[in-house]
Amino acid sequence: MTEQNATFKHYSVMLEECIEALAIKPDGVYVDGTAGGAGHSQAIAQRLSAKGRLIALDKDPDAIKAATQRLAPYPQAKVVQSDFCNVDTVLDALGIAGMDGILLDLGVSSHQLDCAERGFSYQHNAKLDMRMSQEGMSAWNIVNEWDERQIARILREYAEEKFAAAIARNIVKRRQTSAIDTTFELNEIIKASIPAPARREGGNPCKRTYQALRIAVNGELESLSQALDAAFEKLNPGGRFVVITFHSLEDRMVKQKFLHFAQGCICPKDFPVCVCHQQPRADVITKKPIYPSEQELLQNNRSHSAKLRVLQKR
Repeated sequence: MTEQNATFKHYSVMLEECIEALAIKPDGVYVDGTAGGAGHSQAIAQRLSAKGRLIALDKDPDAIKAATQRLAPYPQAKVVQSDFCNVDTVLDALGIAGMDGILLDLGVSSHQLDCAERGFSYQHNAKLDMRMSQEGMSAWNIVNEWDERQIARILREYAEEKFAAAIARNIVKRRQTSAIDTTFELNEIIKASIPAPARREGGNPCKRTYQALRIAVNGELESLSQALDAAFEKLNPGGRFVVITFHSLEDRMVKQKFLHFAQGCICPKDFPVCVCHQQPRADVITKKPIYPSEQELLQNNRSHSAKLRVLQKR
């Protein structure tokens, strides 16, 4: 099922699995922290009674317009432009003490990838951008203004790029002649920095660099870490936390945070009795992540790296 309107398109990854994982109560309070095209949001809203509430968040103005239009028939739903890391602040402003479930779909939307002028994709020639909020620092700023060491660091840390040093060095060398304005200009530099045998492995050689730039531009890992803590505190007892990740850095963070919330005694193993008295605050529902079905993979190849993890607060 692909959702789209005139301005925004986004495929709802693992839609049925997410709805099942949220275990929606008709009169509950739910947050979709990444509304996108509002496919997940609409599915949640359809399951709520008049007493239920849905708060749909997104920091992308295009997504806000699309979500507002799509959720207009549902009086239970409210659309708010905000980064999901501010979920606690948003709920406080709305006078909502707690929520019964939250969903975070951490994927880049089809609209952002396919809309050339957003500068997210190495497949379209456009000015370097990648800003989900369409505000602040862009990929252009990083490529043209950061020093070689900073660029190499994000390529290594955010994309595990083996040739980070060479790419960063060639970026800095190239911009001494003229600014690197477009995606295709950057593509040429990346490809020239990677040996031919390596370019033939693992898909497009530009993919890792673009992932690193996007994460850095949008502060994705910092935002996710803050969101996981803030949202967990706002969950009511029995509330569900559902997260879809798309790369190893995100998935590792979610997995570790969930395990931390579910951890009991932290005393050294050689202590005869527990002295910390720490009790588990949650239960990990998915001991192993849930993956997209074969049918979904055939319909949307962008879901191939998706992993779904679920936590329930005690």
